[in-house]
Amino acid sequence: MPRTNLSTVSEFILVGFSTLPHLQLMFFLLILLMYLFTLLGNLLIMTTIWGERSLHTPMYLFLCALSVSEILYTFAIIPRMLVDLLSTHHSIAFSACASQMFFSFTFGFTHSFLLTVMGYDRYVAICHPLRYNVLMSPRGCACLVSWSWAGGLVMGLVVTTAIFHLTFCGPNEIHHFACHVPPLLKLACGGNVSTVAKGVGLVCITALLGCCLLILLSYASIVAAVLRIPSSEGRHRAFSTCTSHLTVVVVHYGFASVIYLKSKGPQSLEGDTLMGITYTVLTPFLSPIIFSLRNKELKNTMKKTFLSKLYPENT
Repeated sequence: MPRTNLSTVSEFILVGFSTLPHLQLMFFLLILLMYLFTLLGNLLIMTTIWGERSLHTPMYLFLCALSVSEILYTFAIIPRMLVDLLSTHHSIAFSACASQMFFSFTFGFTHSFLLTVMGYDRYVAICHPLRYNVLMSPRGCACLVSWSWAGGLVMGLVVTTAIFHLTFCGPNEIHHFACHVPPLLKLACGGNVSTVAKGVGLVCITALLGCCLLILLSYASIVAAVLRIPSSEGRHRAFSTCTSHLTVVVVHYGFASVIYLKSKGPQSLEGDTLMGITYTVLTPFLSPIIFSLRNKELKNTMKKTFLSKLYPENT
């Protein structure tokens, strides 16, 4: 991880939930249950997809990669958050803070890129069904997943390198439960802080808006193609393959916009902490629920697999 010898700060203090001491135990239990459910839900999706040959299609393989990125993203932030909720010692080493930012940005942006790839997959399936097997060949799918992970890695490196090459020479209290960019920028000193802040903001917003725009273009083409289908049953069947992905996209970008496009006016620390939980904990928690409930084929396969484990004599 990038380090700088100019910084006089060797560790940071994560203020986080310490401003809400009377609610820390409740938050710990709630976040722990949601985190365990997120892990179990994503692991169940992965094992179901890998164990059922009928699900070895690009759409479900992309979903499997999405579950991996979600598990790694939450693992980069939530375990540390849970420890801090039960501890009175909230310090985090300089290098550990840099590592947390690197991994959270890497897996977070990988998640966004994979959602974009999944939108492209649905576009090809509905708008170019005869070319689907060619455009979404195993090699092509592997390349799309690899580029998504490579893009996330680049974003993590760029953001972390830019932030941790700044000089931190004053207060070391991060007003957040994780090593988040805005509160860290408030602790940096030097004449280049505003330049780095604008650069990092421009890179992140450009990447997220680019993903969002590509998804919107994919669904605009999908809607136009579906409306040309003469039968209502055909239209419903075509739309049903997109509902789970589209719902997750709305949740993902909806909470992200609340966090990153909120008003720059004065905000309470408690308000920032609670808003941060929505994107860090709630969004990953909802994702496996949406995919499991809104995707009929995946839901039926999960049910069949679960029942075969409980009642093996009936299978």
